[in-house]
Amino acid sequence: MTEQMLSGMVKELTGGYKIGYHANGFENEAIEIDFSPPFRRVDMIEDLEKMAGLDIPKDLASDEANKYLAEAWAKFDIKCAPPLTTARLLDKLVGHFLEETCVNPAFIIDHPEIMSPLAKSHRSKPGKTERFELFVNKRELCNAYTELNDPVAQRRRFADQLKDRQSGDDEAMALDETFCTALEYALPSTAGWGMGIDRLACC
Repeated sequence: MTEQMLSGMVKELTGGYKIGYHANGFENEAIEIDFSPPFRRVDMIEDLEKMAGLDIPKDLASDEANKYLAEAWAKFDIKCAPPLTTARLLDKLVGHFLEETCVNPAFIIDHPEIMSPLAKSHRSKPGKTERFELFVNKRELCNAYTELNDPVAQRRRFADQLKDRQSGDDEAMALDETFCTALEYALPSTAGWGMGIDRLACC
C-alpha cells in the first residue's frame, strides 16, 4: 500500500517515476530518486551480514551477540555514544551499511525483536518482527508494524528494555504497566503505520 501510494503520487505529479532532488541547493547537481515500483526489500540482519562481512550470533539478547557487535563497531570505527547496548550497536551498523544505500525507496524489513519492543513477533521468522521502515534518500520516511497484543510478551519486552534504560540508554522504553494491563483486557489484531508529511516533503 505504501509503495503504491508513493509511486502513484510521484507519477501523478510528475508524469514519471524519477525526480531530481536538489539536496544541496539548486546551484548543485540534483540527486535522481527513482520511485519505480517495486521498491527494494532489505532484510535487516541478513543484508547487514552480507554487506559488512559479519556472522552475527542468532541470539541477539545474549552477551555473545553484544560482544560480537561491539567488536564490529570498533573495527569499522562507527560512532556510537554509550551505553553500547545490542540494540544501539545494531542501529548504528544498520545506519552505516544499509541506510546509506537507500537513495531510491527501499524497505528495511524483519527488524529483530530486541529493536522493536511494540511490534509483533514474525509469524515465520523466529526472533524477528513484522515491521518495516521505508527509506528514501538515506532518510527514514515511514515506520510500520503489526502491533504486539500479547500482554505476557509485551511485559517481557518492556522488562528487557528497562535493563537497557537502567544502563543509560535514554531511547529504551520504560516499563509501562498500565499498557500491559490494558492488553490483558484484549487488543484486537491491528497495525501501526506512520509517515511524516514533513519528511515526505523534504526527502
